Amino acid sequence: MAKSNGKPKLAFYWAASCGGCEITVTELGMRLVEVGELVDIVFWPCVMDFKYSDVEAMGDGEIDICFFNGAIRSSENEHIAKLLRQKSKALVAFGSCAHEGCIPGLANFYDAESILERVFDTVPSLDDSRGTRPTPLNQMPEGEINLPIFYNQVKTLAQTVDVDYFMPGCPPVVDQVWNVFQAILAGRLPAKGSVIGADAKTNCDVCPRQKGRIDIRIKEFKRPHEVELDPDICFLAQGVICCGPATRAGCGLPCIKGNMPCRGCYGPPDGVVDQGAKLLSAIGALVDADDPEELERILDTIVDPAGTFYRFSLADSIMSEIKYK
Repeated sequence: MAKSNGKPKLAFYWAASCGGCEITVTELGMRLVEVGELVDIVFWPCVMDFKYSDVEAMGDGEIDICFFNGAIRSSENEHIAKLLRQKSKALVAFGSCAHEGCIPGLANFYDAESILERVFDTVPSLDDSRGTRPTPLNQMPEGEINLPIFYNQVKTLAQTVDVDYFMPGCPPVVDQVWNVFQAILAGRLPAKGSVIGADAKTNCDVCPRQKGRIDIRIKEFKRPHEVELDPDICFLAQGVICCGPATRAGCGLPCIKGNMPCRGCYGPPDGVVDQGAKLLSAIGALVDADDPEELERILDTIVDPAGTFYRFSLADSIMSEIKYK
């Protein structure tokens, strides 16, 4: 990594996401202080008082590496993504929302009007503000206020600008972030387009639970709270959907070690184009039914199949109806 004024310049930004990626960075604790002594953090509006004008005043490519978390949901998200792309030598899609759309991407099952109608018109808890919609331009006594335009559908960062690296996770785990920081400082970043801080294998490949010796044939799918889960047996063998067969390893298996199935937040492993389709294929092969009616009955026990198989990757999947330019 080339250095500017003796220290690499880093930037962090939070677009359409929950903020968990920002929390992960702060969870570095004293290690963050160590990093702070070796780099210049030139933009991190979540933590310090930076303005967009600060970035606009920078030269093109002045930021050495920018960690951009969050999907692209609004005109503001898109504007800042393009601005930070222009000002950064390397841009990282940091976390699942920037990488694949994540939970915000599930809104792509609906259009903008349906979402706005629900939020501002029909939610039972609304007060006298019911029916009042935000508008892009508002005249106030203090002057004009411009609000971002709420886009019809969610995009990933790479569907908006050119991205150099992808760092999966919802959020990325702390040790993963630290290892990436160390690689940056040592100048050991891989080729452009690489997934950084994670493995090429799947979670199934590294999961310690018993599976190879078990003949998994599923007659009914159950949700985790409906089963007394055996902590040593594969979740699929217990009839509970686990996204491990279609999810990249590297998280350290915190969910599985907590006796909960993999949710799929690290995205697909190398060679998989559509994570949901891969998971559906893997699980479909385990269903114990030859009769079409029996097969339909078993599949009907999956609650919210689209939201289950595409929980983190809908915006980046072949399911998406977005026509990108």
